[in-house]
Amino acid sequence: MDQKKVGLFLKTLRKEKDMTQEVLAESLNVSSRTISRWETGSNMPDISLLVELAEFYQVSIPEIIDGERKSENMNQETKDTAVKMAEYSKNEFHTKKRKMISALLMIFGVFLMISALTIFPNESSWGSIYAIIGGAILTAGVYFRVRSVLVKRGSQIWSVVGCVIVLFGIFTVSDYIAVSQFQQVPRFSHEKSYGEDLVEHKTLFYTVIQKNPGTENERIEIVK
Repeated sequence: MDQKKVGLFLKTLRKEKDMTQEVLAESLNVSSRTISRWETGSNMPDISLLVELAEFYQVSIPEIIDGERKSENMNQETKDTAVKMAEYSKNEFHTKKRKMISALLMIFGVFLMISALTIFPNESSWGSIYAIIGGAILTAGVYFRVRSVLVKRGSQIWSVVGCVIVLFGIFTVSDYIAVSQFQQVPRFSHEKSYGEDLVEHKTLFYTVIQKNPGTENERIEIVK
């Protein structure tokens, strides 16, 4: 393909319409500098703009690529092929964009969960709040990821449900280990009640008694 010849042909087509580069650029929603690069042969229009140029000048795409007229009407089959290629290119771009967004969401979600569980003490409700927010962000990232991989809506939903179940299991097991092995209060308790020298922490599966909180004799026990 002779880009100089293509550029000269595009320039001839523009002059036949008695248009300046600025007017054409405004019609195609590009810069006049872009038009100039096309017409000097230093650059070529992308596929989607090639379709627009062919329609605008009423020539075929092969004619533009060859840099000369061959027929009066644009070849519809060639046009349809180019349109499909342009749509495919756009779909590929959107798919890559979704994958990048999903990866960023998953990384940020994991970072937020780890930070929440390591920075905030178990007694602070902020740790559980930020951990849950991080889990929600991670789940959103998983959803965007499976959308680009799985076609069936049901499979997408089950993947997200599976992610939620795994996160729930991780939070539950890590909480139980913290209580049973490291004598820490549960981070994800849904109810607290205070008595004399003790605090009762209720989780979904067991209850923890914190005796003598804040003293040297503090003890953590799982009662049920």
